[in-house]
Amino acid sequence: MPISQILPLVGTLASFAAAAVVVLATFRTSAAKVWREEAEAQKQRADRLAGDLTEIKHRLTRIEQENARLIRLLTSLDPNSLAAIRLAANPTED
Repeated sequence: MPISQILPLVGTLASFAAAAVVVLATFRTSAAKVWREEAEAQKQRADRLAGDLTEIKHRLTRIEQENARLIRLLTSLDPNSLAAIRLAANPTED
């Protein structure tokens, strides 16, 4: 096969190889962009959930404080009734 026939084939193959490299690079870049966007979305979700958890902890602390205050009030009114209520609510296992 003379060189005059080989050069057009080599040129065509080089063009296809270059096109394949460009397509592959574009795919990788697009995939990286998608993964980056997904990571940012997950981070925002995690931040939002962390804020919700902090709010729930604060609410729980307030509820526990209110319960302690109510127990003190009930105990000061009638300690025997409160003890009876606690025994009825928490039966011991025999």
